[in-house]
Amino acid sequence: MASALEKYLPLIGFCCICLKMVASAKKAPETPTIDQAYSKISNSITVEWATVPGATSYLLTAEDGDTVIETMVANSPGTVTGLKAATLYQITIRSVSEAGRSQASSPKQAKTVLAAPMLEVSSPSPDSIVVQWEAVYMAAGFSVSIMRANGLGRIWKENTTNTSLTFSSLDAGTLYTIKAYAWNANGVPGDDSTCNQRTSPRAPANIQVSFDSGTLKASISWTPTEGAFNYTVVAFGGSSKLSCSSSFSCCTISSLQCGTEYSISVLASNDAGSSKSASAVTLKTVACAPGRVAIQEDSPGHLSVAWPSVKLSDYYVAFVKSDDGLEVHCNTSLTQCKFLSECGFTYFISVFAYNKAGQSPLGDVFNYTTAPCCPGDVNPVFVSGDRVEIIWSPARGAELYETKAIDGYSVVECNDTAPACTLSALECDTKYNITVYSFSEVRGSNMSCTSQFITTAPCSPEIKSVSMVEFSVMSVRWQSTNDHATYTVTAQGETGLYQCSSTGESCTLAGLPCGSGFSITAVAETQAGQSLPSYSVPLETVPCCPVGLTLTQITQSVINVSWTLGIGAQTYMAVLESHTGQSKCHTHESHCLLGCITCGVNYTVTVKAISATGLTADCAFRSYSSSACCPLGVKLYRLGPNGIRIYWQASRGSANYSTDLYGSKGIFTCAPSSSLSFCDVTEIPCGDVYTVMVSPVTETGQKLTFCPKKIYSVTCSGSTLGMVIYRGKRNAD
Repeated sequence: MASALEKYLPLIGFCCICLKMVASAKKAPETPTIDQAYSKISNSITVEWATVPGATSYLLTAEDGDTVIETMVANSPGTVTGLKAATLYQITIRSVSEAGRSQASSPKQAKTVLAAPMLEVSSPSPDSIVVQWEAVYMAAGFSVSIMRANGLGRIWKENTTNTSLTFSSLDAGTLYTIKAYAWNANGVPGDDSTCNQRTSPRAPANIQVSFDSGTLKASISWTPTEGAFNYTVVAFGGSSKLSCSSSFSCCTISSLQCGTEYSISVLASNDAGSSKSASAVTLKTVACAPGRVAIQEDSPGHLSVAWPSVKLSDYYVAFVKSDDGLEVHCNTSLTQCKFLSECGFTYFISVFAYNKAGQSPLGDVFNYTTAPCCPGDVNPVFVSGDRVEIIWSPARGAELYETKAIDGYSVVECNDTAPACTLSALECDTKYNITVYSFSEVRGSNMSCTSQFITTAPCSPEIKSVSMVEFSVMSVRWQSTNDHATYTVTAQGETGLYQCSSTGESCTLAGLPCGSGFSITAVAETQAGQSLPSYSVPLETVPCCPVGLTLTQITQSVINVSWTLGIGAQTYMAVLESHTGQSKCHTHESHCLLGCITCGVNYTVTVKAISATGLTADCAFRSYSSSACCPLGVKLYRLGPNGIRIYWQASRGSANYSTDLYGSKGIFTCAPSSSLSFCDVTEIPCGDVYTVMVSPVTETGQKLTFCPKKIYSVTCSGSTLGMVIYRGKRNAD
């Protein structure tokens, strides 16, 4: 047994050595030692220690008996956050590596500093700032400092054990920065708190008031004050309060009341508050216009105007303006004025009160109307057989006019507000006594107005007959019952106006143009005026013949006949006549085509102009010879290498002809004498296709191009003469 044990002892020893080596390879890092722990911020503690070899991080632990807070950091120093202010903590540290964590270090105590005071600041006056805060746990005292926010100027610093502090002797309207912190019994300062506060502005000075009496507005200006963001102007007057605001140094208050004394003050404000009210400025507005103005006419031509006195007035001005624009006024410190007046006027009266501020606003405008005057300048502007239109100058003060016309047996009257009247249903050629009266609702009618006699215009004549004396002369007869009248007959048409006059019952119209329509009327005239025209009688003269007759040959059998339009003609008939027959057309245009014309024949040409009612004028007679006939049997023959002869058969009658050959290399023309029916063209190229046309030529030398064309091919092959091959016909272009 002992020998067996001895046998395995070396093996057991070797295993133990291996286990020791494994255990030694996985050993945790050493425990770090805290050098110091301290607090600079109320919610954290900073820890410093010596670095531990092999440690990759460190675990900081803070305990206050109630809570445990751990924080993993990479190296020294490390900070534990999330702590309570003014609280004692026990701090430990462990080093951490891949092998694990070390044992906790020896604890070290550290206390967080005091919390920052929560500040509340305000500026109760332009030169002071009040700082307040709530008590801070474990605080033995507080330090508060203040300085301009822009860094300029001195720093004020105060220590106190209270929870409020007032800084005075500051600059108004200036932004300050306030910083405060608490310290504990050992004098250790805690967190600080910083805020900004602006002092309130001072009240504006040098207040100036400018009053506009026309608009009842006051413009207030002042010297700007330091640090003011906005200004408010307040005006107190009686029971009313008006205000305006501005960010500038001026402001306008509107809707001021007349007859009121206002106390005006200006307040400056910024984010700290408003300034105290400066000394108020007094403003007296204009007086109000007097009311209840009494107007009466003491005697004809004299007006009396009276009114009650008004507050703040120094004197009064009364204006009296008549409806013709004339204005007078009186200036008085009393409450009554007297004015002269005239008949037929409406007077508009207004009274203004004045003081140093200016003129009162316009009050009520009163009016007074005197008795109306008689109408003047009564004038008959239109007199007819059954009506008289009368106008007159407006009568001052008249609201209505009454016009009467009396002829001894009957009375015709009209009433109107306008200075004009039309008396109707009168008898023609009759004398009337006419009077115009003025009337007003206040004063009634003025019956002293004068009258005048007016005779109506003569009665209209009646045309009995219109007869033709000669081609352009007409006789007109009429019937009428007027005494001592002159009659004028008028023929009115598009071509003009034609007249004749007579004191009898007929007259003659001469020189009437052809192709014209007329409306014939007769008018009677006396010293009283002119009658209405009689009923019109229509008259039409025969249409005028066209001029400028032109005949143009279009084709061998068609001729175009054209002419200028004749006055009064609606349609035309053109006729060509010869021993071979007749061709005619009827048209409303200024031309027409006549067909079936025989060539080489003399014709007689006639054109008739026809009016809309059928009146006809035989107008144009002339002779016309139709064109020569187109030749027949046109053929081409070759003359040597460069020549062509054109043959044709002449038509009826004698005519001259012209021949044209159109090819790609040019146009070749020849014209034979009148006795020949052929012509030669020399120096014409072969190897081309030619269009050949033989045309008659008129006596004026005009070539007629309506004859048919033929196409020939001139080759260069074969004999030296070549060949001419007929290729066919084609229509004229």
